[in-house]
Amino acid sequence: MSSKSAPEAPAGGARPWSLAARLTAWYAASSFALVVFVAFALEAVLESGLDQEDDGLLADEVALVSTLIREGDSEAVRREIESTTLSRTREKLSARVLDAGGRAAMETPGLSRQLAVDGFPPADPDRTVFGDATGSDGTPFRICVARILLPDGSLRVLQVAHDISDDLRTLAEFRERLLLVLAAAFVACTVLGYAIARGGIRRVEAIAEAARRVRPSHLEERIPVEGLPAELAGLAASLNGMLDRLEESFARLSRFSADLAHEIRTPVSRLRGEAEVALGRARSPEEYREVLASCVEECSRLADLIDRLLFLARTEDPRAVVRREAVELGEELAAIQEFYGPSAEESGVRLAVEPHGVVRIPADPALLRRAVGNLVVNALAHTPPGGAVTLSVHPAEADVRVEVRDTGSGIPEEHLPHVLDRFYRVDRARSPSSGGAGLGLAIVQGIAALHGGRVEIESRVGWGTRVGIVLPREMTAS
Repeated sequence: MSSKSAPEAPAGGARPWSLAARLTAWYAASSFALVVFVAFALEAVLESGLDQEDDGLLADEVALVSTLIREGDSEAVRREIESTTLSRTREKLSARVLDAGGRAAMETPGLSRQLAVDGFPPADPDRTVFGDATGSDGTPFRICVARILLPDGSLRVLQVAHDISDDLRTLAEFRERLLLVLAAAFVACTVLGYAIARGGIRRVEAIAEAARRVRPSHLEERIPVEGLPAELAGLAASLNGMLDRLEESFARLSRFSADLAHEIRTPVSRLRGEAEVALGRARSPEEYREVLASCVEECSRLADLIDRLLFLARTEDPRAVVRREAVELGEELAAIQEFYGPSAEESGVRLAVEPHGVVRIPADPALLRRAVGNLVVNALAHTPPGGAVTLSVHPAEADVRVEVRDTGSGIPEEHLPHVLDRFYRVDRARSPSSGGAGLGLAIVQGIAALHGGRVEIESRVGWGTRVGIVLPREMTAS
């Protein structure tokens, strides 16, 4: 079975919700919860307003009847209390006055059938007592009880009841309409949530569609950023940056494959040509020996090329580990000067090391010598007789720059961005046998990257070239 099979479905066979469904659910739930909160708040306000209105109506009645009783106008009190509900169509108030013995002195007709005297709470000497009661036929009432102190020192108790059936009916009708409004609001929240979610997801789908169009043959495809929200614009920009890097990597890989094929084809073709020529007719042992020697030379060059490529592959492996130890740069540069001194003298070039203090860094000495040695070989190859190649160290607070400077021909400006690429040669006419494979600076860059450093190049035609390997002074992860 292939390891690239489709991912297993979640346990139980349940498919996860789509992002649009989740956004719709969250939007609908949150907005509907807000609508429900507002609806219940309105209901509470309406109920509280009706209660306040009822209590105010009862308090006004208590104040009016109390005033009439204190004034001693018994007839006015009787008219007020015995008024029928026909004259109180809106208020539906009933009242009862109790004497000092707790007996009803006067009351609204019919009140005794609905609410008995003991159906009211006891009177409080300091305040008017409010409450709720239910009549004998189930009619709801809002009631209050107040004590009235007369000028002669006697006491009366006033009981007032208000029929609140209309208030409860109003609340019931409000709740019925509220349920209809909530049902409509739920539908509206769901529909609007889906529309908003789809509008947002449509941008994500556009990004996904643009990404699906990317193929090895269409790496120039990019995701439009204009008009996207800030979050999606950042995502699209990141994806475009990734596509830029992929396109550049593919292009470099294509160039590398072509250059590699060319570099390997040249020595293989030379080997084959020499062998075919040798086999074309019988030759003397000396001639066969010359052919074999030439073949061995080409094989050595081919093996060296393969070794360099394998080394570059190891330097670019993220799992590669560098064996670091304390390296004194002065000693290393002196050893390199001693090793390449004879080649420099033979080429008529002065190879020198600038004096500097003791500088130690954590590095792999063998790799460091190889990197600096590659720079020295390049510098000697491009410096005419009478020129100079100088090795120097420039310590800074956080890093150290190991520099190789020559007074050679220099590198044209248009080639500087590419000289660190594999197989890149400034002079394309030079053959691998005479000008190398174009891997020296790429190896230098790989070694610097393994140490957490970088390579910097400065060059001008007629002035020379200055190449610096910048390495950290402290141990860093490679």
